[in-house]
Amino acid sequence: MSPMTTDKVYQQKTEAKPFRFNEEVAKVFPDMLQRSIPGYAATIEAIGSLAARYVQKDTRCYDLGCSLGAATIAMRQGIRNAGCRILAVDTAAAMTGRCREIVAEDDRLFAPTTSVEVIDGDIREIEITNASMVVLNYTLQFLSMDDRGTLMRSIHDGLNDGGLLVLSEKVVDENAEMEQLLVDLHHEHKRRNDYSALEISRKRAALENVLIPETVAAHRDRLKKAGFGHAAVWLRYFNFVSIIAIK
Repeated sequence: MSPMTTDKVYQQKTEAKPFRFNEEVAKVFPDMLQRSIPGYAATIEAIGSLAARYVQKDTRCYDLGCSLGAATIAMRQGIRNAGCRILAVDTAAAMTGRCREIVAEDDRLFAPTTSVEVIDGDIREIEITNASMVVLNYTLQFLSMDDRGTLMRSIHDGLNDGGLLVLSEKVVDENAEMEQLLVDLHHEHKRRNDYSALEISRKRAALENVLIPETVAAHRDRLKKAGFGHAAVWLRYFNFVSIIAIK
């Protein structure tokens, strides 16, 4: 694998345009994630462990909003049963193009038995069937509120009994004072990872009205309404959480 390119997307822009998963972002995305999302590496590691536990023989796994395929590769490396297939889906051509290269490199280096299909498509239009694991890793937050409930029901209905959903999201706290503290801690995390105050401000402006976070309670309620019988926050780091839900 080639070394990560350093994220400098918001160093030179004169105005904040809405955030887009374009070629510019794709080139620096691994660095952006590691420096911007506290706990991201732990989430990816856990996805591999969960795949080893929950993915059943001859079933499908879905990485919805796959970007460069980090969760896809983690699932693939974790799967222990035969006849499985991973479908990695994203609308951003810049992301899926690079994702295919990463999957091909994984094929060359490790010759894994689990097949991966990278799909250029809208996750809201993908039919989920015979699934034992679905991952939404910081994806749902970019959909409209109306689409979130519909997608969650589609995922639930497409999972086999005992199937697993991993949902990672940026959230907001119900308490305004605590929310401000968590935001401040997150900004300090970015500063410690060598983002300037200007970069932090520009990215926040670019994500405004593009990434719409919710409370943990709202996510729990949606999962319950979709039919999931069990759900828990397994990781929280400031205002970033990862939830597991079992059908």
